[in-house]
Formats: sequence, C-alpha cells, structure tokens
Amino acid sequence: MNVKKISILGCGWLGLPLGRYLAGEGFTVKGSTTSERKIAALKEAGIEPYKIVIGEALEGDIASFLDSDILVLDIPPGRGEAVVEHHVGQISLLIDALADSPVRYVLFVSSTSVYPSPGREVVETDAEDPEVADSLAGRALLYVEEMLRSESSFSTTVLRFGGLIGPGRNPAEFMQRMTEIANPGQPVNFIHLDDCIGIIAAIIRQGEWGEVFNACAPLHPTRGEIYKAAAESHGLAALPEEPSGSKDFKLVNSDKLVTKLGYTFLRPDPLAMARGSN
Repeated sequence: MNVKKISILGCGWLGLPLGRYLAGEGFTVKGSTTSERKIAALKEAGIEPYKIVIGEALEGDIASFLDSDILVLDIPPGRGEAVVEHHVGQISLLIDALADSPVRYVLFVSSTSVYPSPGREVVETDAEDPEVADSLAGRALLYVEEMLRSESSFSTTVLRFGGLIGPGRNPAEFMQRMTEIANPGQPVNFIHLDDCIGIIAAIIRQGEWGEVFNACAPLHPTRGEIYKAAAESHGLAALPEEPSGSKDFKLVNSDKLVTKLGYTFLRPDPLAMARGSN
C-alpha cells in the first residue's frame, strides 16, 4: 500500500506521540490542534501543524489539512447531556469535508464504552445498539462509527481502545482522585500507549481497512489487584475497597486484532503497567 501522507485530527495524548512516530517512519504527517499554544509542540515532533476547530462549523484550513491519503480521527466526545447530538454534528461536518478530499482511508479511534456491561466477555459484534452503550459518550461513538462505516467515498477501520495507560495515565495518578476502589472484583480492560501506536501503525502498514477491532491488553487483572499493585510500587496508602460492587462488567476480547494483524502486544500485563512509572 503506497501511503505517503497521513493527517491526524486531534493531536492530544495519543495523537501527538503517534504523529511523532509516523513522521520518524518517513510519512508526511499533518496534525491538528484547537490551541495555538500547541503549534510549537507539533512542529517539534515533525508534524505539519494546523489549527482546526469543529463546532457549529469547521474552522481552519480543512481542505489543506485533508490533502492526505489517510485520516486518523481521534477527537473524543465531550461531556454533558447533549454529547450525542454534539459529536454526531461534528462528524457530520467532517464527513462533508472528507467527501471533497483525497482521503480514501479513515482510522477512527473509538472506545470499548460502546459496549454494554453484560457480565461476560464481549467481542466486536456485541456492540450493535447505541441505546444500550455503557455511557452517553459510548452511545455517541457507536453512532459515529455507523456514520463513518456507511460512507462510500472512503473506507473506515474502527479501533475500540480500552482504558488508556501510559505517561500521565498510571493507576497511581488515578488513585489520587479516589476515596475508595469501586467494584474491586471487576476485570480491567487497559491498553498502553505503546500498543495504541503499534496497532495503528500495523493497520496502516498492512492496509486493513473496513474493519472493526477491539484493542485491549490480553491480561485482565481485577481493579483491586491493579490499585494494590500501584499503591505498593509508588509508596501510596492503600485505598479501602467498596464492600459490595456491581456485578455488571465486560471483559473485552481482542483476539480478532491479534489474529488479523499478527500483532503481539508490547505491554500485555496491566499489573506491570500499574507498577511502572509510565
């Protein structure tokens, strides 16, 4: 697959290091931010910077930004009761711009929040009804997935990441905002930043378009185990555990990704992630 130019809409916690990595691999990378003060960081990473804001309208040089072969779309839904309507409106505007662009492939960064919590393992086909997603954000994401995948002017691969772990996102940091460990017996569905980047790069290199993939580390320790490991390794006081947690949970299966891409996780064990500094 002869891909030369990649645009990343949303150069935040994932998008910026992803852009840096892809630029280092020889791709021409364009990246967007909504903040003027982040422009310098994009340039330093070897990314051609654009200030793009999607509100009631598209603001910025969207035509130039979308002059690429691939778009990595990484703008999460906001918060509040109107999140579904707002995010669907944002992506509707973007789809109109994509129709007039050279982009033929979209990689949409979604989330495992599109699933309900049925108390069992879930696979890609278990997210069919936006109304039973885990949250309003999950509902918004599933509607957007459907919108993008129904378009014929480009092909979309959806990547549903679990809980993001890495620099600035270690369970030890999470604990500082907690008073107790809720649902300590539930399995976690985490993925490290290194694997987020590795999986996106694998999809691009292999040209796996028109797919939906779960992306979570293959090991699923409990929440109680994770926060105990984080506390012990970072010298923090252990938090009390909620005496009776919810029995609603999901264990996200990523076997399809491993088989289809031949991918081996760099960080397979969330307990090791919790014990580390990043």
